[in-house]
Amino acid sequence: MPAFAEHRDRLAAAMAERGAWPERSLWIRQAVEALPRDEFAPARLWRWDGHAYLPVDREADAERWAAELYGDPYAAAVTQITGGLPTSSLSCQAVVVDMLDSLLLEPGHRVLELGTGTGWNAALLVRRAGSGRVTSIEVDPALADQARARLGPAVDVRVGDGAHAGGGPYDRVIATYAVDDIPWEWVAQTRPGGRIVSPWGRLGHVALTVADDGRSASGWVQGLARFMPARGTATPARAFAQIRGSAPAEDERAFVRDLTPLRDDQHLLFALRVALPELHVTTATDADGVNAWLHDGLSSWATLSATPSGRTIAHQGGPRRLADELDHAWSAWTSAGSPDLYDYGLTVTPDEQYAWTGDPLTGPRWQRRPPAA
Repeated sequence: MPAFAEHRDRLAAAMAERGAWPERSLWIRQAVEALPRDEFAPARLWRWDGHAYLPVDREADAERWAAELYGDPYAAAVTQITGGLPTSSLSCQAVVVDMLDSLLLEPGHRVLELGTGTGWNAALLVRRAGSGRVTSIEVDPALADQARARLGPAVDVRVGDGAHAGGGPYDRVIATYAVDDIPWEWVAQTRPGGRIVSPWGRLGHVALTVADDGRSASGWVQGLARFMPARGTATPARAFAQIRGSAPAEDERAFVRDLTPLRDDQHLLFALRVALPELHVTTATDADGVNAWLHDGLSSWATLSATPSGRTIAHQGGPRRLADELDHAWSAWTSAGSPDLYDYGLTVTPDEQYAWTGDPLTGPRWQRRPPAA
């Protein structure tokens, strides 16, 4: 029996139990079985212990290393730490499979992959598209060299910025890192009728089809996907504690909502991410109920605190009233019938991009980037 076979089989069975193997793309399971994750993972992975990332080395503890790699269909394995923070990972198997299914890849397609990482996703792409049909861009030269050694000549691995990749037109484009806005260059490098799949907004992934005239791309959210952001993507300049400071709250009022959906409802969280993209929400539960901390990364904050009486009290500070904005966006979502994340889509043109629900032309929309002057 090959090394880690039991771990591979357990993960495959867990995916089958959850219905995570797509019926329309049987090639994906065959490719995953032929190209297992452990053949692309580095000898050192990283595990979060609640306080810091600790190394897990294959040579020192092969079982723990394999458990980190094959533990759950929706768990990524961290493969690189920089400055104490994860900067690369072997993406969770269920989401990799879901995104490949969304790509609608066929033999012979020319594919552009943004974010080579370990090379596992590129290897799966080659299994379907064919040798020499995949170009993969990686910003980190060391990661690119390692992936190139694993993949051989079947994939053209290049070092560069994925936002400005050339070499098109491609039939398919797939990104392995999250972006808040789809670069127009990706659309320009995709042929009319071609498909672009990317994690978007750090909560879901979208599949866009390029219009016949090549002047826009539009499509639906396909599922949940938490991916690392593109290198250089700005993180909040200030954490909650820095923004909150020690000054008294400027506003206090009752917040008359059950906060459980804010903790548990991925569809609500996705809707809030669309309506308030700069809002950061953290929740925790104590004996009194669900509590929430809100901030915009700049200068405004709010807390939603459960009390023993069963009430929730909002305290706010800064130029914006984030609890009020959250309440308004939540009400708008429920008034619209509480659309789930699969009811949302994205449209990209050279001058603007916007999210929408229901219909790209007539449905409600949220501007992501204002039209160029």
